[in-house]
Amino acid sequence: MKCETFMSSIIINKNVMNKTIKSLKLILILMASFAITSCVEDDDYTIPTNLGDEENYALQELLDTATEVSFDYAKALYNSDPNGDGDNDDAIPYLVENDIYIKGYVSSSDRTGNFYKELYIQNSAENPTSAMKIILDQVSNYNQFNKGREVYIKLTDLYIGEERTGSGIYTIGGEPEFDQFGGTVTSLNFNEIAENMLRSGTTEEIVPLNLTFSEITDDHVGMFIQVDNVEFADNLNGLQYFDPSEVYDTARTLQSCSGFGYDTFILETSSFADFKAYDLPTGNGSIKAVLSKTFDASSFVLALNSVDDVDMDGARCSLLDIEDFETLLEEDFESMPTGSSISSNGWTSYAEVGTYNWRALTTTDSGNPGPGNIIASMGAYNSSTDENIAWLISPSIDLEAQGIEFLNFQSSNSFSDDSELEVLISTDWDGTQANVTSATWTTLPAIIAGDDEFYQDWFDSGLINLSSYSGTAYIAFKYIGGFPSSENIDGTFEIDNFKILGEN
Repeated sequence: MKCETFMSSIIINKNVMNKTIKSLKLILILMASFAITSCVEDDDYTIPTNLGDEENYALQELLDTATEVSFDYAKALYNSDPNGDGDNDDAIPYLVENDIYIKGYVSSSDRTGNFYKELYIQNSAENPTSAMKIILDQVSNYNQFNKGREVYIKLTDLYIGEERTGSGIYTIGGEPEFDQFGGTVTSLNFNEIAENMLRSGTTEEIVPLNLTFSEITDDHVGMFIQVDNVEFADNLNGLQYFDPSEVYDTARTLQSCSGFGYDTFILETSSFADFKAYDLPTGNGSIKAVLSKTFDASSFVLALNSVDDVDMDGARCSLLDIEDFETLLEEDFESMPTGSSISSNGWTSYAEVGTYNWRALTTTDSGNPGPGNIIASMGAYNSSTDENIAWLISPSIDLEAQGIEFLNFQSSNSFSDDSELEVLISTDWDGTQANVTSATWTTLPAIIAGDDEFYQDWFDSGLINLSSYSGTAYIAFKYIGGFPSSENIDGTFEIDNFKILGEN
């Protein structure tokens, strides 16, 4: 504690030294009454409304002498697999030597103890597109880097990599360590924090990015997100956020009604969280949290900043009964002639760019749907054009004849090689090829076979709810690829067992 004491001067004439002891005591009391003490505690870490001159000067110097780069630019500096063998045992964190920085907003908070020596920043306070993690050898970071605080990270002399090899979480840290699994960044020390992590005086409200469980990807790690229509699993009634038999973290299952079944996700709570003994809510509602991963990076998890971000007071959701639904439209492509562009049964195939188009082909896949079955297929291999865009569009669907509709299909790929497949819906397309690209098409949250999947495996799309759309609708599969000499974007996508289910 630093104290400054101020006293008024009292002059005592030597001629009054013969006063009585009683008078002397009175004088001493008066002297004490003039003492005024002012104190400030060294450990006062209240979030400042104005930053100190030193930090202001450092931030201004950074802005004057360095170049701002995007989060994606910073991420791209790190190559987790330099030799291209598919693992991370050769991962080398990237040392930034140029005078560059990123600007972001803190999305996490360790105020409640649910985060430890780490924080996440996202590139925008609202509708972020990228986020990164920073590990630092400092606790109670919320006092300095409160949620929403605008921060500037001077990347010069720092490293970009992973805290644990193979996690896929882009992390900013210090001098790397190496073992048989590769190189990892270490926590920033006190000097690195002071030198490289600079705040502005701005704190923004972090508006959660609204997602469903099925929409969450690696791109969202580190962002503050919101999931609606969610509840804790049925078997967790009466339990708390943290299981006292656990040592570090407890995983609790969240579920969201998705047609005839549940989509599930994990909420992870630290043993140090001050809300660990709180009862789990039993209703349905919304949750706002930071997207992270388990320690071994095997799956996504949500981590709460505070239980104030959990609002589950509504009635629990109810699953639909398959007996209440009928098949409105079904296509397995078995009746279509193979080898030519699909144009029967009300389906439209349209080559927007290039000449390659969707065809009905006989599959040799050993998995579902099995060898000898006919499927819809589109690939750009040997197309001799740098770009191929091809549409496969369903017959019209009347969304007014029933209350709820669901889309379901299966997909596979043959070395999709960074080609893309989108599933779209339109309610204003007029059914002519000339107006395909001028119509309004909205992306649907379907599960689609990815690059890393075995080429003979097929994947169910899940039940995609169409009840928010009305009128006459069309479902489109849009392939984007090409056959340039310099890139691998020439893979093949395959579709089968297309269904539209409607409530009776």
